[in-house]
Amino acid sequence: MTIDVKKYPAIAEYAKETAEPAWFTELRIQSLEKAAELELPSFEKIRYQRWPIQLQQPLEKRNVQKELLEENDFEQTENMVVQVGQATLELKLSQEMRDQGVIICDWQTALHEHGELVQKYFMQKAVKFDEDRLTAQHVAYMTSGLFIYIPKNVILKDVFTSYFIQDATTKADYVHHVMLIVGENSEFSYLENLKTIGTEATTANIIVEVIAQENSHVKFASVDRLGVKTTTYLNRRGYLEKDARINWSMGMMNDGKIVGDFDSDLVGDGAHSEVKIVAISTGKQVQGIDTRVTNRGKHTIGHILQHGVILSRSTLTFNGIGHIIKGAKGADAQQESRVLMLSNKAKGDANPILLIDDNDVTAGHAASIGRVNQEQLYYLMSRGLPKKMAERLVIIGFLGPVLATIPSKAIREQLKLTIERKLIDGQKDE
Repeated sequence: MTIDVKKYPAIAEYAKETAEPAWFTELRIQSLEKAAELELPSFEKIRYQRWPIQLQQPLEKRNVQKELLEENDFEQTENMVVQVGQATLELKLSQEMRDQGVIICDWQTALHEHGELVQKYFMQKAVKFDEDRLTAQHVAYMTSGLFIYIPKNVILKDVFTSYFIQDATTKADYVHHVMLIVGENSEFSYLENLKTIGTEATTANIIVEVIAQENSHVKFASVDRLGVKTTTYLNRRGYLEKDARINWSMGMMNDGKIVGDFDSDLVGDGAHSEVKIVAISTGKQVQGIDTRVTNRGKHTIGHILQHGVILSRSTLTFNGIGHIIKGAKGADAQQESRVLMLSNKAKGDANPILLIDDNDVTAGHAASIGRVNQEQLYYLMSRGLPKKMAERLVIIGFLGPVLATIPSKAIREQLKLTIERKLIDGQKDE
């Protein structure tokens, strides 16, 4: 079928300005047309459909004001990228990585210089472009992102760090895509930072695809701090082949409404996913986090650990879903979701779901919603600490299992400071 690009002037103009390959422009149009007939994704106990989460702004190329970065101090490392809005301001890659054939580049460079690789993997395995209305809109309107390709038999010990800054100084949708492909027998560590500059009401649609090929090992850590007026759909997906492993560590420190859609698809025998998430909700914020691990291969392991804190009038919902598909003999699906409530006006839910379609498997779950441990609180107060400070220390300890997995000491300290700030702000509202 031939697609008439001229019927879509905004897409045609953007494609012309960026010299976008024809196949990708056609995929945009196909996705836009498909989005009109697709439903929004549905998540248990997460009611977001009336939020301004659908993309409304026209596709266009936007320039960035470099002075926006003056207030930021990034940890300088040998391997890093800084993007503000649609612009890449800095990209550093060590000679060791270059010598081993590692490819890390912004999205436009990937389309122009590595089009065959992009076309082979983009929205083919971890996420499908026509999965639902939000994924289809994402393809139609995406304007920024990062492409990472690690060849087979490459062992990388150094962490690659990304800083993705949403420009909310103007009313523009933030549509961002990260594609990470890790080859057979390779190892790679990735640390992602999301942050908002500006106070305009905006919508963010962010998708991350991680393809872990046979016997690869991926460590994926993130610190998310999107703004109070940013309504976000954040989709992170893993596709794991035989004996592959992904360790996810995510700090959800956003201030606005957000739906987190996190899936690990254990396709190959022996695949293993560990998912650890911490989240804090304050003010009138609503966060819905839907975390799923699907055991498809034999002897696969999927573990989910979610710890959250809610203050003021905020809402936090954790869905933990372990699904063992028929034929996945010897699979193991475990999950734990715990929520601390620091306010009588807050709403929290820890919702465990186990779907077991086969025998000879191991599965279990734990879920709780409660208040700060009074014995720990009393102990700290007996040592002279004020109650609110003692509460903050207990909470940081409660979130510790995820904090400890962040690969950068500087980022761990930054995350602790972010937690402190959110807790202090939340306690002021009590």
